Amino acid sequence: MVSLRFGLMGWSRRWGIPTGIVLVVTSLVMWAGGGNPWQVWPALIQGSLGSEAQISRVLATVAPLLLVTSGLIITFAARLYNLGVEGQILVGAIFTTGVMRWVEGVLPPVFGIALGLVAGLMGGLSWGILTGCLYWFGRINEIFAGLGLNFVATGGVIFLIFGPWQRPGVASMSGTAPLERSYWLPAWGDASPIGLALGILALVGVIAVMQMTLWGLRLRAVGLNREAAHVLGIPRARYLLGAFAVCGACAGLAGALQVLGVFHRLIPTISSGLGFLGLLVVLLVRANPWAVLPVVVFFSAINVGSLQLPLTLNLESSLAGVIQGVFVLVVLLGQPSLKHSRSIDSDRYSN
Repeated sequence: MVSLRFGLMGWSRRWGIPTGIVLVVTSLVMWAGGGNPWQVWPALIQGSLGSEAQISRVLATVAPLLLVTSGLIITFAARLYNLGVEGQILVGAIFTTGVMRWVEGVLPPVFGIALGLVAGLMGGLSWGILTGCLYWFGRINEIFAGLGLNFVATGGVIFLIFGPWQRPGVASMSGTAPLERSYWLPAWGDASPIGLALGILALVGVIAVMQMTLWGLRLRAVGLNREAAHVLGIPRARYLLGAFAVCGACAGLAGALQVLGVFHRLIPTISSGLGFLGLLVVLLVRANPWAVLPVVVFFSAINVGSLQLPLTLNLESSLAGVIQGVFVLVVLLGQPSLKHSRSIDSDRYSN
């Protein structure tokens, strides 16, 4: 009975109180923007869960977001802030689109789709490793390295859409020519069961690796103290580059899902901000993989539900970002400091 009481108190401090504060703050924002919270909240729920089509849209966002968040948990375990995840999604989408342009009409759809997924994974993995190399060998902070490569990836997408891969007779922000329907991922509404399965498998895999393997234990050791890990003989470069590679692979696979299961072509906004949304999720759950799934579903539902606000209440759909940002900010302010010391010694960049 005592343990239950303390458990409820802990849950209240961790989630109950922040949720109440978020409801109050976002309701005030709604009032300031000319909306009635008693109308907005039901509209968000109705817009995300009101029909099978809307639920499928939520699940369509859940699948790639699970992949992105799973990869980010790996880099956060190593105390790496991989803001380059957006670029890794884009490069994965580029690789997938390039392969699909080659296999359409050549390979059977099942093999073409499988090859496209693998290509996206490899594209994101390569971009993640490049970020890691800039960090470790180039001595560039991973935040700046990742953000810089995001701009490069964005430029690459725009160049391909308006250059070599432009639609016949037209080049526009609408993207490349759509894939043949037979090369789309099988879907229930807007959601792909295959994509959802890949997202759940990625999350389960991350939980298993981080909590049940020596690799996960050593990765956390490298993140907690670089110098101590070096003294213990743990090859720091291998583990840090491995973390970037795994995160990039997950992000690249998310980019492949965006091409094969959502947009069915390459567009400039193919990432849909999933990388930065994944960062918010990981910050909110403090890199605890067990808490990822419900938060991902909540954030996805808010995103999808907000699309109804301009139609029904004449409010901006960007309100979803306000709710998510306030939620993360309130939870973080109520937690111990997120600062983690990283040993910066003379041989930080050696093996």
